[in-house]
Parts: sequence; structure tokens; C-alpha cells
Amino acid sequence: MNILIFHQYYLSQGDPGISRFNQFAKYWADQGHKITVIAGTVHVQFLAEQDKKKYSGKFIIREKQTPQIEVIRTYVSPAYNTSFRGRLWAYFTYTLSSLLAGFVCGKQDIIIATSPPLFVAIPGYIISRLKRIPLVFEVRDLWPKFAIDTGVLTNKTFIKLATWLENWIYKKASLINVLTPAFKEYLTKEKGIAEKKIIYIPNGADLDIFQPGSRDNWVRQKHAWGNKFVVIYVGAHGLANNLMQLVLAAEKLQSNKDILFVLVGDGMEKPNLKQVAKEKGLENIQFFDPIPKEQVIDFINAADVGTAILQAHFITTYPNKVFDYMTCAKPIILPIDGACRKLVVDDAAAGIFVAPNNPEEFKEKLLLLYNDSNMAKTLGQNGHAFVQKFFDRKKLAQQYLVELANLVSKKQSV
Repeated sequence: MNILIFHQYYLSQGDPGISRFNQFAKYWADQGHKITVIAGTVHVQFLAEQDKKKYSGKFIIREKQTPQIEVIRTYVSPAYNTSFRGRLWAYFTYTLSSLLAGFVCGKQDIIIATSPPLFVAIPGYIISRLKRIPLVFEVRDLWPKFAIDTGVLTNKTFIKLATWLENWIYKKASLINVLTPAFKEYLTKEKGIAEKKIIYIPNGADLDIFQPGSRDNWVRQKHAWGNKFVVIYVGAHGLANNLMQLVLAAEKLQSNKDILFVLVGDGMEKPNLKQVAKEKGLENIQFFDPIPKEQVIDFINAADVGTAILQAHFITTYPNKVFDYMTCAKPIILPIDGACRKLVVDDAAAGIFVAPNNPEEFKEKLLLLYNDSNMAKTLGQNGHAFVQKFFDRKKLAQQYLVELANLVSKKQSV
């Protein structure tokens, strides 16, 4: 098959971020399928100055990642990380530039449009109609619901338009993939989507990238962590991530010189988090810029505990970082209720639940793991075994491929 993917955040080699579709594309290409990805250029901010020049002033750039995988980079406004309005404008610029790229990307058999942003539905649908091929719309997060729940989206007109777009693409897509069972429940019960139109191919573990490794590696040596007990967070630093909980927990533990909080990533809230930590005089918290995927594994392996945090009403999602922690056999402290709590704490027995927005309880549960190395080791081993059995991304890629092939076959038989 020739597969076209609209994915604004698809990574280049060495980029920081979530590599779900990079791995899927690799696995599919290894089986002889041709992959074309229409992606954005948000990653440019992380490139060295000499590398940025090749994107400067360019609207569309074609890159061959492998003989079977072509990536078409299209313009995204650099206002992406400046404000909510800047991010909306960035989404809009990708919508237009990716649509134009869709006209010149050749012939395909099927399209996947993966959201967020929700606007990716527009070029995905238009190109699917022009090429007369099926469209799979993937729901990685529930938008605009999440934006409304977090208070990021308050304008009634924007809410009405976004909700209309959401309902419209659910109806127009040939198939909808959701990343958690809770997403499926939302679509069937709240949106009235037929179950037969929905498939479930979740986030998963990159078992060919992430594996348990030495705690005393180059990361610990370079950053002088010594034998400190390190709790790590890797990911976005946005409003939805609610990372002030970690700053406040660090404040409660600042008298314990053996415990260190490490936050890796970027986002609109990062300057505020750093400022608050500075004002409180916290010496037990370190902030790192986003790092390439191949270094993320070393940071996680050098840590003792992983954590994933979202605002309290995010009860339907699986943050991808929990799979990375489990793959590296790290116990997890989880201030997220709902679907993720069921996955990590109940099903995998890989972590400890903490009530959201409760730094005192976070401190207590962290001290529990700090004082009980056997418990920490058992939780980590449980998580590693769990993802190997149920969330191997290579197996998930094969399941996805079967669904795509069935859809193409049905289209061709009509």
C-alpha cells in the first residue's frame, strides 16, 4: 500500500518528542509499504542554527528518510509556543500548507489524519475526496473537549466552530482510531458514533528503542547526580500538564538532600515553573531542554522514579511517557485518575496513584518508594513485563496495518 499520513508533529531524526508514527512508518516500510508523511516544522526551533537555514523562508520541503519513507515538511508559524492565539495561528498555517502539499504528493491508497490539532481533519478530508481514497481519522486527544475543560478555549464562537468540526470529521471519516478505551466510550456515548466505525490501536512501548539500562550512566555522571534519588518527568510543560505540582512537592522535600526532581521538555508554562522554583530557592529541581529520543532512554534509566501529570479532569488519556517509564522498568507516581490509573496502577501494578493537585501526598508516596527499594523494583519489573505482553508497538503497528488493508480492500471491491 501507499499510505499518506497528515501528522503535524512527525519527528525528524534526532528530534525530541513522541515517535509513535515514526515507529509505525518504519515497521510498515520494512514490509514493503510506501509511506508519505505531511508534517509541520515546529521541530525547527530545536535545530542547530546551521540546520535551520534549510527551512528558512521555505513553504514546502521534501525529505527522504528512507527509500520507502518520504516526509514533506510544510510551513508552521513560529508563533506556536508564544500564546494560545499563536498556537491557533500555527495550526491554521499548517492546515493551509499541508493542504497544498497534499496536491503534489503523488498517488496513495489510504490517508491517516492524526489529531491534535483537530484542524488536520480539513486537509485530510479534502485530499481523501480528491484522491477518492479512504480516510482514517485518529484521536490522540479529545479536542476541543480538553481545551474547553482546561479553560484554554473559552470563546463561545470558537467552541461552537470546533465542536462542529469535531462532529463533522467523525461523520466523514471512513474509520476512527482511538488511543484509549475511554475515548471509544466518549465517541459512542457522547457523540453517537457506531462502534463498528471505531478501532482501538493505543500508544505503546518502543521495545526496540527503550530497554532497562544502567542507572549509573553518563547522564548521572555528567549532571553530578551522584547517588541522589531522582524522580523524572519527560514531556510537555503546558497548561494541561499541571507541573506546578512537582515544584510544590519539591518544595516540601527540599530538606532531603538525597531527592532530586528532574523535568525534561518545553512548553508555555516552563518559564513560570522555573521562575517559581527560583523564587522559592529550590536547589532540588533541575530543568532540561527537550532532548532527542535516543537520549531520553538514558535520562529515564538514570532516574529512580518516573511521573506523568495532567490536570485533574484528564481522565480518559494515556500519556505516552508512562509506556517509556514502564519499558525502562521504572516505578511510576501517577497523579492522574481514570483510564491511566486503571492501566498503570490496577492492570500493570507498575505505579502508585496520588490524588491530583496534592503535593503533600506526592511527597509521601515518593518517600515510600525512596525508603522501600524492593517495592520500587517490583513495580518497575511489573511495568516492564506488562508492556512487553500487551503494548509492544511493533505488534500494534501490525494490527493497524491489517485495519488499513481491510479498508483499502473494501474500497477497491466497490
